[in-house]
Amino acid sequence: MAYSWDNRVDFVVRYMYDIDNNGVLDENDFQCMAVRACVVEGKGDCSANRLAEYKKLMKNLWVEISEIADDDKDGKISNKEFKDAVRKTCVGKKYTEFPQAMKAFIESNFKILDINSDGIVGIEEYRYNCITRMAIDDVAPIDKAFESLLNDNDKKVGGLNLDRYQELYAEFLGNTADNHPAVYLFGPL
Repeated sequence: MAYSWDNRVDFVVRYMYDIDNNGVLDENDFQCMAVRACVVEGKGDCSANRLAEYKKLMKNLWVEISEIADDDKDGKISNKEFKDAVRKTCVGKKYTEFPQAMKAFIESNFKILDINSDGIVGIEEYRYNCITRMAIDDVAPIDKAFESLLNDNDKKVGGLNLDRYQELYAEFLGNTADNHPAVYLFGPL
C-alpha cells in the first residue's frame, strides 16, 4: 500500500506533535511532550529535576521549530506551515542535514519507543507504540509493517537501532515517493 508524503506529514503533526489536539502546533504541545518523555522514559517515574531537563529541551525545540516553521509569527504552526518547513529543510536530505531541532526530536522519540532501554526498538515496542496512536483490530498489519522496515542487519539485531531509526525517519520525511519501507515507520497508517 502507498502512503503519500502529504498524508505522512499530516500524521506526524496530528499524532506526534499536536498533543493537545487543538489543530496547530504550539508551545503547549512541546511542554506536554516533555511530560510524556519524562514519564515514559522513566517508566512512570518523573523526578522534578528530570522533568525540568525535558521542559528545557522541549522549550528549545519549540523555539527552533517555530523559527523554521511559524511563518506568520503568531505562536502557532499550522499544518501548512509545518509541511512547508519540512519541504524546505528535510525533503531530499539525509538525517545529518536535518535541522538540529528535528534531530533532537527524532532522538527523543527513539528513547520513548525503546521502552526497555536496550538500544533496539523491537517488535513488541513497535506494537505498543502503534496501538497507543491508532485503533486497530488485529496485530498482523502492525507486524507486517514492522517487518517491512527491517533490512538484513535489523533482522540480525532484532529491530531498529538509533542509527537505523534516524535513517528511516529521514526517509519518512525526506522521500516524497509514496511507496518505500520508511512509510511504515509509525505503523500501518
